[in-house]
Amino acid sequence: MRTYIGRQQAISAEDFAELALGTPVELWLGVEGESEQERAAREDAARDILADNPNFPDDLVRIAAQVIEDNPDLFDVVPLVRPTRRRTARKGVAA
Repeated sequence: MRTYIGRQQAISAEDFAELALGTPVELWLGVEGESEQERAAREDAARDILADNPNFPDDLVRIAAQVIEDNPDLFDVVPLVRPTRRRTARKGVAA
């Protein structure tokens, strides 16, 4: 099943977020290894967007809730560590 927002196909949760926001997700979350100067510039841009769109946070929450409701399979979490089987000691054998 393919899902489109406007004319853009959304393949992953990140795609949905970016298309819903109209901005790259990295603008709001940052990127690993960014410098203090890059971080300051990114935060300034984010503040400008929020100043121009005071309803943006409310709209974002509403959009995110709708995306999750409509596409719960996009947010299936796969555990990073598999639970290990607990071994029980047998009679006469140390655990």
